[in-house]
Amino acid sequence: MKEQLLLRTKTFAHNTVDLALELPNTYLGNHIKGQLIRCSTSVAANYRAACLGQSKKAFVAKLSIVIEEADESIFWIEFLVKRQFLTKERANISLSEAKELTSIFVASRKTIYNQINNN
Repeated sequence: MKEQLLLRTKTFAHNTVDLALELPNTYLGNHIKGQLIRCSTSVAANYRAACLGQSKKAFVAKLSIVIEEADESIFWIEFLVKRQFLTKERANISLSEAKELTSIFVASRKTIYNQINNN
């Protein structure tokens, strides 16, 4: 599962960066481009760092960052669709993956958090 998630988060980052690079070179387009690139790549980078955690508590802390960044990715992609910078169809792959990854990481964090508190 770890290797699959490493690949999924990296693929998500690449796909979302490609999407961001399609945005217009306007003030708003450039702002969102930077935000979306930052948060989507942070999902992959912080999950990778979480896997190197020295303890379950360190893993939970890094996973919390991953969840926040994935959720922020959802926000920006939905914002782009609402502002009609992207069609729903174009945004769908990254948006669906961001939502799935968020769900997976929330469930993982909950499981590990329960393990920590029950020991």
